[in-house]
Amino acid sequence: MPLPEVIEIVPVGRLVRAEVTVPGSKSITNRALVLAALGNGTTVLRNALWSEDTQVMVEALRALGIVADVEADPHENCNRTITVRGCGGRLPMASWVEPIDLYVGNAGTAARFLTALVCLGRGRYRLHGTDRMHQRPQSGLFKALRSLGYRIESSNDRLPAVVHGSGPRPGHCRVEVAESSQFASALLLAGAVGQWTVEIAGSEPVEEQGYIEMTRRMIECFPRTGGEFVVEPDASSGSYFVGAGWLLATSDAVRASGLRTETGRVTLPEENAKLVAVKDWPKTNWQLDARFPKYVPLPREVSRARDLGDSIMTAVVLAADVDSGRIWALDRDCPCVYVSGEGCDRPVVFTQLGRLRLQECERVVGLRTELQKCGAKVVESGDTLEVWPSRLHAAEIETYNDHRMAMCFSILGLKVPGLKIKNPACVKKTFPDFYVKLAQPEPTGLGATILDARDKRIIGMDELVAE
Repeated sequence: MPLPEVIEIVPVGRLVRAEVTVPGSKSITNRALVLAALGNGTTVLRNALWSEDTQVMVEALRALGIVADVEADPHENCNRTITVRGCGGRLPMASWVEPIDLYVGNAGTAARFLTALVCLGRGRYRLHGTDRMHQRPQSGLFKALRSLGYRIESSNDRLPAVVHGSGPRPGHCRVEVAESSQFASALLLAGAVGQWTVEIAGSEPVEEQGYIEMTRRMIECFPRTGGEFVVEPDASSGSYFVGAGWLLATSDAVRASGLRTETGRVTLPEENAKLVAVKDWPKTNWQLDARFPKYVPLPREVSRARDLGDSIMTAVVLAADVDSGRIWALDRDCPCVYVSGEGCDRPVVFTQLGRLRLQECERVVGLRTELQKCGAKVVESGDTLEVWPSRLHAAEIETYNDHRMAMCFSILGLKVPGLKIKNPACVKKTFPDFYVKLAQPEPTGLGATILDARDKRIIGMDELVAE
């Protein structure tokens, strides 16, 4: 059975001890699929994410004639072992009569990487996706590819578009990454076969540098003549469970259950915030969001361009909670204890959020709107959000068909009574069994109860996988 249209998360109200597995990184999986497809041998991708975004990439590669065999992963339901037979840089499928149809959904990585990839083919290729994907930027990539001599037809420099592949064309191109680092990554991934020299213009933010550096390092270490490549867990997905641990560790129920209190102050042993862990946390430094555990407790300011990637959305939601959002400082007299000190009613300021406006939804407005529904004080100014610690209350959350909106607010429901999530199935984009992880008993899940909001029926495990 599919997930209900609206679900309600029942607050846990206790300290949870768990080690949760999360699926493989979407960014790494889709890069690995392209590199494997262009390689000269057979590559086995282990721990590869199997979600909407990676499924559309696999289906598109198959439409191009690339053989990709998919097998279940015994350790993680949302991962797969994918065996890809490389084409040696020559795409098998080509058509000059009717363009080969490639559907990319709302996957930015698939849309951008495939646009560059099909230039290496010989034929016409039509790329299209969801309405939201047709609104997302593509012009910088089109401009760079046109400068290399490729023909791309589009009415507004967005998708849908028809790309005329003409094979490798040695040349130099220059790409701006102000709208998306995926433009540069797309060119770098296909560039070795295309014989392109790629100049990345401007000084991109740290977050975008991170994704471009991920691409470069994967190109360097990838087994291009066949072999095995292991995809590491997705740090953005892991941030929800690190955040959940912090929310539960700062709850009233936990504080009342034995944490030391002083006049006007509450102390929180550091180990309490680490009782929810993510198994095999990424260690390569390829993912900017691998830094997330260092950002709880929250500092006074967090930048999307300098500090965190998509996991900054998790931090924004944490900041709105009256307890977890306070400015916690390390007690100098008790170095293993966090203390809510003076000035704890100041906001956490989230800066340089402009990139969030161009993703699966207009995330800056979405975060502000839905947090305000819950009673949070949130001030939007330019590309900055000031989020004040607030006593939150029940609300029905609109997710805008955005997987990260759904997951952020779902963890808030572990503490805030009556929080309802609309269209929870949108998590299928990157984390189809997210709600299974919330509901699984400890120590592999958080042991939460999830209800069908219409009739208050407890949803069974078999219904919690988003399809």
